[in-house]
Amino acid sequence: MRAHPLATDAVLALGALVAMIVGSFADPHSPHGPAFGTRTPEPFSLLLMLLGAAALVFRRRHTRTVLAVTIGLSLLELTTGGPRAPVAMSAVIALYTLASRTDRPTTWRIGLLTMAGLTGVAMLAGPQPWYAQENIGIFAWTGMAAAAGDAVRSRRAFVDAIRERAERAERTREEEARRRVAEERLRIARDLHDVVAHHIALVNVQAGVAAHVMDKRPDQAKEALAHVRDASRSALNELRATVGLLRQSGDPEAPTEPAPGLAVLDELVDTFRHAGLPVKVMVELGRDRDPLPAAVDLAAYRVIQEALTNVRKHAGPEVRAEVSVVRVGASVEVTVLDDGGTAEVPADEGAGGGHGLLGMRERATALGGSCFAGARFGGGYRVHAVLPVA
Repeated sequence: MRAHPLATDAVLALGALVAMIVGSFADPHSPHGPAFGTRTPEPFSLLLMLLGAAALVFRRRHTRTVLAVTIGLSLLELTTGGPRAPVAMSAVIALYTLASRTDRPTTWRIGLLTMAGLTGVAMLAGPQPWYAQENIGIFAWTGMAAAAGDAVRSRRAFVDAIRERAERAERTREEEARRRVAEERLRIARDLHDVVAHHIALVNVQAGVAAHVMDKRPDQAKEALAHVRDASRSALNELRATVGLLRQSGDPEAPTEPAPGLAVLDELVDTFRHAGLPVKVMVELGRDRDPLPAAVDLAAYRVIQEALTNVRKHAGPEVRAEVSVVRVGASVEVTVLDDGGTAEVPADEGAGGGHGLLGMRERATALGGSCFAGARFGGGYRVHAVLPVA
């Protein structure tokens, strides 16, 4: 029916024509009550019924024109004398169509005009008394047509609103899913950068040491190569744990290692000490306080890891570093200092010097905190992050 609306309207028009012709043979004023077949419609009335049904074929394309035509045909039938034929049925259908396809004020404005016009002409121009049932019937049928059309329009608008709301909710869910995927992708990329930058920097330093002392001090070269092996193994383990987050639910060997945190800070610092960077550590979190949330614990660890990696890569020789982690009120303050040169340290993430500083700031900002990195007065570099615990 929706694919062929014109054919549907043609079938409806044919049904209306049959109903009008059959109704024209009924006489409601028979001596023994309503009777069928006791009267015959006039040829002019048959013509009006045929024209009214033909107009209904185009009721969706030209709604107001069809209503005007059917009202005109109904007025002709009402003013030509008796016996009357139910030509007004075509006007009732046209009025319903208009009410179902327009707004409520227009529906009631045109509906009241149609009801008043047809009923008034029927009462004043017909052979029957003004209170005859045919006149009351015209008033009732036109009123019900307007009310039914308005109800159908309201229900259709309600269903469309529900459908639109569901589609909008679906689009919102898709956008939220894409946003979460982007955030997760950024987080994984940040973790990969932290892991790779730290361990590869240590491997590079130790490999350089081994190559430098291979001929003169083979024992020290072996020790440096052992540190290279340990650093590479640690990098592979952390990479496996990070990339394991991308596995599907049915994939085997899902990672079970916990995320690194301040509990393994000594192991992290030892890797830098073995690489020749003296590091002094001070951690004061308060024994009587609740443990740090996992996200804050991981962020503090990664900030220290990235800061020490930058010290080892960019600071001058004989550099020393200090790490402090202090819980102050409802936040944790992480500070990494060094006393070496800072000429090669990227001043900003937009300067093309890498993504380490950007990653530290993003981690702190994601938790509602802040991170500052810059040169110290008198030489050296300072990284200071404030991470809210709540």
